[in-house]
Amino acid sequence: AETQPGVVSINTYPDTHADYVRESLKVNAHVFVEKPLATSVEEAESLVKLAKTYNKKLVIGYILRVHPAWTKFVEIAQTLGAPLVMRMNLNQQSFGDQWHTHKQLMKSMSPIVDCGVHYVDIMCLMTKSKPISVSAIGARLTDEISPKMYNYGQLQVRFENGSVGWYEAGWGPMMSETAFFVKDVIGPKGAVSIIDEAKGESQDIEGHTKTGCLKLHHSQLDANGDFKKKDEFLSTADEPNHDELCLLEQKYLLKSIINDIDLTAHMNDAINSLKIVLAADEAFKTGKLIEL
Repeated sequence: AETQPGVVSINTYPDTHADYVRESLKVNAHVFVEKPLATSVEEAESLVKLAKTYNKKLVIGYILRVHPAWTKFVEIAQTLGAPLVMRMNLNQQSFGDQWHTHKQLMKSMSPIVDCGVHYVDIMCLMTKSKPISVSAIGARLTDEISPKMYNYGQLQVRFENGSVGWYEAGWGPMMSETAFFVKDVIGPKGAVSIIDEAKGESQDIEGHTKTGCLKLHHSQLDANGDFKKKDEFLSTADEPNHDELCLLEQKYLLKSIINDIDLTAHMNDAINSLKIVLAADEAFKTGKLIEL
């Protein structure tokens, strides 16, 4: 009311996103909002509809979509044939302020929901196939959160073309830092992996987007049964840091406003990834496979 902004950037806890997006659109502002867009699919769909009604841009913070190395990772994965096997995780041995933040986040959603939207979004981009079912396992490893919440989970998603993927996320001082960073895709023609050469603390936000290099493995064998090609290592040394990636997100928002880019696909993808992780949450709570 006081500043009458043209753009509002929302970077609050997830359970406040929908209210702030709604109010921002109603005062005729374009919106950037951190992922996830909302805490329910119905709410997310209503916000997308509202953005279209007011003819305003709504960009959701899927930071990996503006990441050059992750863009290359997706492109290479799409050359490996089908089906794909996608294995990803980001476990965080959090303590101090970061553990406090994680506990605040878990008042509204679990790690596989909050972080999972990034990675199932990437899986959907890689497969270009429709997700058909989701299952999940999880565990509550601390008394510092609600009895109804869990701080470790793994989801498994199946796609129409036979592709499968899993994503694992755990938060807290009890988490192991062995293999906390796995980003690996396998197809009939080989495999591509993000090699995290500079492994620091798992709760270090720079490490969440930092890549050492991409490793490309070719599956073709020669007449002797040996590999025809050696593994390739693609450098990502010049990639942007976390703050620079955030700037790229804002540049994308600015570009979408200036050039009036149609963000329908972007918004629908945000709803789709949210639908998958919330189905995973339901699968954990019910112990059942959820058909999408």
